[in-house]
Amino acid sequence: MAVIHHTTLTPTKVEILAAWLPSRPWYRGTTAAPELAKAGGFRLDDPEGEVGIEFLVVTDGSDGAAPAYLTPLTYRGAPLDGAEAALLGTMEHGVLGKRWVYDGAHDPALVGQLLALLAGRAVAQAQSESDVPDPTVEVRTVAAGVPARLPDVTETAEATVLAAAQGAPVTLSLTRVLRPGSAAGDDVRGQVLARWSAPDGAEPHGAFAVLRGPAR
Repeated sequence: MAVIHHTTLTPTKVEILAAWLPSRPWYRGTTAAPELAKAGGFRLDDPEGEVGIEFLVVTDGSDGAAPAYLTPLTYRGAPLDGAEAALLGTMEHGVLGKRWVYDGAHDPALVGQLLALLAGRAVAQAQSESDVPDPTVEVRTVAAGVPARLPDVTETAEATVLAAAQGAPVTLSLTRVLRPGSAAGDDVRGQVLARWSAPDGAEPHGAFAVLRGPAR
């Protein structure tokens, strides 16, 4: 069980993301400085109790479109070997001390627990409370065969796509630019859907992650 500490973070998550997002191929901003606001998300527990796993949504108010971005993050007490390219930065946590913040799409702890969520072996947790399931997160699994790991990672203009190997038939897409609605198609094996808060007060509901494979 992850224990949520309500304490200070220096720099904040939003400040770290504001420096990182413009470098991403799926970033839609037209100005040099994003104006980010937290807009929702959920957490997953690390079975080892060592890694913080969060699916954080932020909206960008720097232009009229105000896109919502899914930023899956992991928080570690020491650097993750071989993941230098996925490091967003470090922060000082008021209780836990120095934390290394990673793009969770490149962290096996997050990927493994997301696959466990799709397979029914993990439960989405509330973003800001300890040991409280989040019933608003919907998991749809339409076919068996959730893989155990997906180490190959590719960035596109819309998503981060994970696969067992380049060109593999089974993929897991993390939707980076969120839109309302569920994923469709005969190749959809499962998906994770959740809500986020739009700047106009609406609460869209859409696919955060989609598992695809050959139609059965």
